[in-house]
Amino acid sequence: MPKVKKKRVGFVIDMTPLVDITFLLLTFFMFTAKFKSQAESEQKFFIKRPMVSADTSKLPDKDLAMIKIAIDSVTKDTNLFFELLNEKDRNAVLEKTGELASQADKHQFSLGRNMGLLSKVINTTCITNNKLTYAIDADKRIKYKWINEVMDTIHRNQVSLAIPSKFKFVTEKKGM
Repeated sequence: MPKVKKKRVGFVIDMTPLVDITFLLLTFFMFTAKFKSQAESEQKFFIKRPMVSADTSKLPDKDLAMIKIAIDSVTKDTNLFFELLNEKDRNAVLEKTGELASQADKHQFSLGRNMGLLSKVINTTCITNNKLTYAIDADKRIKYKWINEVMDTIHRNQVSLAIPSKFKFVTEKKGM
């Protein structure tokens, strides 16, 4: 005698909790996501800083002039960048330095490999604001001659204006 097949009974899954959890996860990821700012997306270089064991001082929040020595990711060449945090100082330097007028909308000035232009910009900034602290942010792959030339340029311009020579290096902390 043949077996009688039982009628298959379907099952129903309530989709409401699944949809609720999906939207909760979606909103969580939307609120915790970090988007690139316009300044980060414009940057064409990445600086790998040298590691140090102790960091006892912090960079000042105001009156800071940052000189970045980086390797351009496109040309693979060493480039100098000059950045001022104070907008009034930045505008005064732009007015007095004709070569940088084309970059008036940016926060940092690209100087290429031109040490003469860097010297002119540092001299103009020292005249504009003599209380500035200079910071050198250099890639660890940069040859020391570049850092030495930048330090000499800062020193020459500050000594010529009878300002005590002072600058800081930007580094990364070593992991413990």
